[in-house]
Amino acid sequence: MQYISTRGKAPRLDFAGVLLAGLAEDGGLYVPESWPQVTAEEIKSFAGRPYAEVATELMARFTEPAISAKELAPLVAEAYRDFDHPAVAPLRQLDSGEWILELFHGPTLSFKDYALQVVGRLFDMVLQARSERVTVVGATSGDTGSAAIEACRDRDTITAFILHPQGRITDVQRRQMTTVQAANIHNIAIDGTFDDCQAIVKQMFGDQVFRDRWKLTAVNSINWARVMAQVVYYFTTAAALGGPDHIPAFSVPTGNFGDAFAGHVARRMGLNIGQMVIATNVNDILVRLLEAGEYRKGPVHATLSPSIDIQVSSNFERLLFELSADDGAAVAKLMDQLDTDGVFEMSDAAMARMRGQFDGRRASEDEILECMAQVHRTSGITVDPHTAVGIIAGRAHRRDGNGAMVYLSTAHPAKFPDAVERAIGTPSTLPPRLADLHERPETLDLLPNDLGAVQAYVAERSKT
Repeated sequence: MQYISTRGKAPRLDFAGVLLAGLAEDGGLYVPESWPQVTAEEIKSFAGRPYAEVATELMARFTEPAISAKELAPLVAEAYRDFDHPAVAPLRQLDSGEWILELFHGPTLSFKDYALQVVGRLFDMVLQARSERVTVVGATSGDTGSAAIEACRDRDTITAFILHPQGRITDVQRRQMTTVQAANIHNIAIDGTFDDCQAIVKQMFGDQVFRDRWKLTAVNSINWARVMAQVVYYFTTAAALGGPDHIPAFSVPTGNFGDAFAGHVARRMGLNIGQMVIATNVNDILVRLLEAGEYRKGPVHATLSPSIDIQVSSNFERLLFELSADDGAAVAKLMDQLDTDGVFEMSDAAMARMRGQFDGRRASEDEILECMAQVHRTSGITVDPHTAVGIIAGRAHRRDGNGAMVYLSTAHPAKFPDAVERAIGTPSTLPPRLADLHERPETLDLLPNDLGAVQAYVAERSKT
């Protein structure tokens, strides 16, 4: 498998090269040169098999020949060994034809663990073989940071710098990052929004001298390895629900579009998906795009679902490349226009293709609280606000009343105690391993929303 950039000018790389590069040299995102295919018989065979086994089989199609299935298998088994549910990504029935896909059984209680527990080990494998070190830089709107830190902590090959927006994530999300006492981990609170954090990370990658000097790589979903690992649970879910004979629909709470794009990748690989619903809060750039055909930046609003408080969805560029007939120059032109003008318009043909593949719905704060309350009242299930966004959007757009609608539950409700308490009257309880989280000492540094200040901080502390 070889990979190409969405902007058409960066060199083709194998999987190991893409893993370490993160962002392409031309500012684009790497995508596979072609999509590996999975047959209907193979999909049926996934039912009832161990999650790690299926994950290895699927991910090897993207990693080989750089990393063989034989090399990958023990790494993946170790990554999922300590998840607190034997199914790893279990389904829970919510109502007739409605299912919640619980993606919070990893060490940091969010869906980011499903990719990053693998990615951290992949970094180690490749870097140790090359006797190299890297500097990981990432931006988080809440959950990526803690999952990345857990994956990278105490690894001799990695120094990690994670940026989060000061005051715009929950106390639990922040403490899951800042209470990790590891010499190779550095937490940075930025006086700004997540989009500001993400812009700084992209600008650091765009500074080729700085990037090469400190050997930068990414853990955000701009890194293809993240998307690759998230494809797995779409296949295992479909198989568990009788696929491919029975065709599920998925509703995905999304800000950066990585998780939703992973579902699209599964579809390109041959998985029959009835619907893909993009679920957002009031930070709704993707829903506005579906409605008006215009991709326009907007102000980032702080909400009950902070992990999707994003107005520039990085992974949309991967879909844009496909919608532009793999024309890297056209994508580069549109992304330059976004940087300059804050907006670009999609062609009618591109929008027709996108609308044929995705539905979308935004959820207001009142709707989120009411959904959380209604789900708890009627089923006894407590969901976090992001899952509620997915439920609201999925119910609004559900086409096939007889088919399964799957809502991706992207985080444990205990990560959002204030929202849960407002909705149902009592907060959700953290698992025992995190019971003392609020008593643990924190370590972080507050920096201005300034590229130079962050670069100076990274340069001073990086060990590459």
